[in-house]
Amino acid sequence: MTKLSHAFRSPKLPSVSDGVAIVTGASSGIGLATAAALVHHQGTNFHVIGSTRDPAKVIDPIPGVEYLQLDLEQPDSIARFCEQVLERGTPSVLVNNAGESQSGPLEELPREALERLMQVNVIGHVDVTQRLLPAMRNAGRGRIVMVGSMLGSFPLAYRSSYVASKAAIKGFAFASRRELRPFGIGMMAMEPGSINTGLSSRRTKYVDEKGVYGREFFTMLRKLDRNESMGITPERVADVILEAILDERPKPLYATGSAASVAFPFSRIVPEETMHWIINKKHGL
Repeated sequence: MTKLSHAFRSPKLPSVSDGVAIVTGASSGIGLATAAALVHHQGTNFHVIGSTRDPAKVIDPIPGVEYLQLDLEQPDSIARFCEQVLERGTPSVLVNNAGESQSGPLEELPREALERLMQVNVIGHVDVTQRLLPAMRNAGRGRIVMVGSMLGSFPLAYRSSYVASKAAIKGFAFASRRELRPFGIGMMAMEPGSINTGLSSRRTKYVDEKGVYGREFFTMLRKLDRNESMGITPERVADVILEAILDERPKPLYATGSAASVAFPFSRIVPEETMHWIINKKHGL
């Protein structure tokens, strides 16, 4: 390692192996797998709290995970959730994972849908983080993982609102990383590629099926659903999130799936327009 590369290494931070670990959106997909990974990892002793909109409807609760109600669309719910978390102890890990997947041509996205998406995918997570940060800062250690998407780095047509929300999450993580470092807190973004979580069936769509964008939109959607059906497992994403949490020198960005180990280096040597063309072509556009 050269002197220059050594100078720009992520600094060593206090490790985390116990305390309260929060995972939002822990009833399915990445959140479920991450909560399980935190409970089962040998050598750690986390009190794992998983958020869900309705704890009574959790189909397969993970033994060892405490489920608390959280609706990121409602500021009162966020405040109540954070109060309950702090009553249980000092947070050492926060995985901001919950969110909505949204698709539609820019021209046809309703304002109310955009506002809800940004509240749930961005502002709600920032609110949770702000409320828990003082306790983490006073403890002098912690890890915060903002779960985004590779679409936040490699945008796809007809996913502009979702892309924007995930790019915003990464922006908050990257910019605040230096602010939190002096207090022993590592902030990082996690960008999964295509994941087979069943999210395709829950994606909100806003499009005039017979309008000027309809045909191309559904071409993209069929390819997107197909790619996700063949994507990596949530458990694989959870493993990388756990790696980020346990890393003494956490990196700014972690990614997995959709050939992430190739896509990110390749994007640094080709024109941005080329990457956009590749992503759109992969989805039939």
